[in-house]
Amino acid sequence: MAVLNERKQKILHAVVTDYIQTAEPVGSRTISRHYQIALSAATIRNEMADLEELGFLLQPHTSAGRIPSQRGYRFYVDSLMDTVQLGKQEENYLRRVFTQLKKMREINQIVQQTAKALSVITRYTSMVLAPQLKRSAFGQMRLIPMNEEQALVVLITDTGYIKNKVIDMPRALSQEELDRIVSFLNTELSGLTISSLTPSRLRKLRRDLYKQVDILDSLFAMLEECSGQQENKVFLGGTSNILDQPEFKDMEKVKHLLTLFEEGEKLSVVLEGAGEGISISIGTENVINEMSDCSLITASYSLHGRPIGRIGVLGPTRMEYARVVAIVEEIVKHLNNLLCSL
Repeated sequence: MAVLNERKQKILHAVVTDYIQTAEPVGSRTISRHYQIALSAATIRNEMADLEELGFLLQPHTSAGRIPSQRGYRFYVDSLMDTVQLGKQEENYLRRVFTQLKKMREINQIVQQTAKALSVITRYTSMVLAPQLKRSAFGQMRLIPMNEEQALVVLITDTGYIKNKVIDMPRALSQEELDRIVSFLNTELSGLTISSLTPSRLRKLRRDLYKQVDILDSLFAMLEECSGQQENKVFLGGTSNILDQPEFKDMEKVKHLLTLFEEGEKLSVVLEGAGEGISISIGTENVINEMSDCSLITASYSLHGRPIGRIGVLGPTRMEYARVVAIVEEIVKHLNNLLCSL
């Protein structure tokens, strides 16, 4: 990427800031009047022309001002974006939300309400990837006899995910034998993530117990099924907020986006593909074509320091990046603390 001198950086910062606020092309006179740049309008106009030539600005109409290009937004996000603090009203809102969420015990219910709160406070569309089974850690297994031939296996993870399966028992087992199997597995698997239950690890466990009982094939088949299972649920909030953005008055664009919101698998791919920390993808950097006119800001949330899901905010490329990043960071902090207290 081209290196911009201080003057060009200040002008680019001013153009992005003004365009985010107004959604109107920015002219040189606007910058000279409203931003602390000690240059004449003519000089600013020349610098803006250079920025356009370098690919950081676009001129939608010959007589109009300029708007940031995708490259301009990327440079702004990476090098020019200010750090902002949440206002008292926003802080109080989040405090009230998470005070209410403390009364809930189901993690999926908590993240669903988090998605709603995120859309309300940002005024954009929010998406939250619920805790994924493969990122969850083994909590405990229970084995409940139903009759002499069948038993109910219950797998519970630390994120509250419960997997039930009825298995056939090749022979009647005493309660003592069942308790011994469950106790051994609970001890050996405690704290391991579901994705770490590889075939080789399960084979070793099977060998350790195989001489004692012959019900293990059914139990390990269930564990293998869970370790390879993809069960990604995405909760959305404020899907209609996109209609409030001037960039999306084109109903064809909106139709594609609203269709995307119904495709949970696509959205989970988008959220899963982002990095562990704060991630910002702009325009065509998004892997899905329907989001090529949007920006997406995501961050992972954790349970006891282990990332288990992601939250995201989707808006136009003319997004209030600094403010949304601050909100996402604050919500992740609240959500992590809440999940660890469950």
